[in-house]
Amino acid sequence: MNAPFQTQDRAQQTAHFVFDRLHALILSLSLPPGSALSRHELQKEFAASSTPVRDALMRLEEIGLINVFPQSGTIVSLIDVPKARQAQFLRQAIEQEAVRRLASAPDAGVVPQLRTVIAKQRELAKNKDLEGFNEADLAFHKLLYEAAGVPDLWDLVRRQSGHIDRIRRLHLPIGGKAAQIIRDHGDIVKAIADGRPAQAESALRKHLSQSLAFSKELRLRFPTYFKE
Repeated sequence: MNAPFQTQDRAQQTAHFVFDRLHALILSLSLPPGSALSRHELQKEFAASSTPVRDALMRLEEIGLINVFPQSGTIVSLIDVPKARQAQFLRQAIEQEAVRRLASAPDAGVVPQLRTVIAKQRELAKNKDLEGFNEADLAFHKLLYEAAGVPDLWDLVRRQSGHIDRIRRLHLPIGGKAAQIIRDHGDIVKAIADGRPAQAESALRKHLSQSLAFSKELRLRFPTYFKE
């Protein structure tokens, strides 16, 4: 009697899994901008029926990470710098307020947590684990939202960040970028710990602006990855 509901639940779980996996592959550039996606091949790869694969692709299209062309095909979307700039604006507005709030009323518990993440980033950078480093970077910023009492806004920002995330991922291996991120995080945490809201906000703004400022150079290095 419950079989239809169980089947639907399994399909939803599979759709979530396919979405999460493709989302991670796109943001890590393992599926570079412009890559073709075959629904038939995805069904084989994930041992899934057409419905969960279709649902996962619809979600990826909604957040701008793929383009679906009826009767033609599906590709990973090219990086759209104007959309990246809008996502940057949203994230910067929220996170500047978050660090200002944290520095205005320093929480003795959150500073050690942030420093633990920075220590982990140092170790990951030393081991040249860029994927792990990137995950720790996200964990650092997610902690800011949670500590500021606005955890749901993290999910909102993540949904809008596909284009800027890929710019940051392209930037990460270049010219000491990982070391700069660690220094920036340290500056943000120090300002929070010292109870200096203006300095925390300034350090956060500087930190988030760098990859977008470097996008022209990235576009020259990876011209096929960017939208005209």
